[in-house]
Amino acid sequence: MELLIEDSVLVKDYMNGDERALEALIHRHNQRLSSFIYSKVQDREITEDIFQDTFIKVIRTLKKGNYNEEGKFLPWVMRISHNLIIDHFRKSRRMPRFEGNNDFNIFSIISDDQLNVEKRLIKDQIDQDLTLLIKELPKDQMEVLEMRLYKDMSFKEISENTGVSINTALGRMRYALINLRKIVEKHNIILTN
Repeated sequence: MELLIEDSVLVKDYMNGDERALEALIHRHNQRLSSFIYSKVQDREITEDIFQDTFIKVIRTLKKGNYNEEGKFLPWVMRISHNLIIDHFRKSRRMPRFEGNNDFNIFSIISDDQLNVEKRLIKDQIDQDLTLLIKELPKDQMEVLEMRLYKDMSFKEISENTGVSINTALGRMRYALINLRKIVEKHNIILTN
């Protein structure tokens, strides 16, 4: 029976020049990390790309000797992949749907550039209504939503601007969308594509 070497030991070994230590780390966390990425992007090729980019960042950080997440290798790697997933959605100009609001996806009404005149007028009206509705959200949720929608900021930028963690920013965004949906229902407004 093989003794399980701790992640932190493998990290130190790799930083000291043992390439096999990194192979062992990748092999150990491959399944969990791939599943995590795939659950967000729902595409095998993109999953593979993000997985590789994650470990390129890991290698660069370790080679520079900038790693100091003692004993927390997997959460650190997951955080890197999470940021790369957000970057991927930002580059492709679409955000993943948030769980719990399948029939109301705010991004679908805001991102269509190919609108005819009639639809443009409807969209402008919806945008005006939306601006008013957003004002009904709690201040912290409204701030995140406006940064994301109108300033096209990444969650990393939002987190830096608001002084909260990326997870908190994501949580506020999720609750903002849930609450916005409730406000829409309360006002009996029908949002259509």
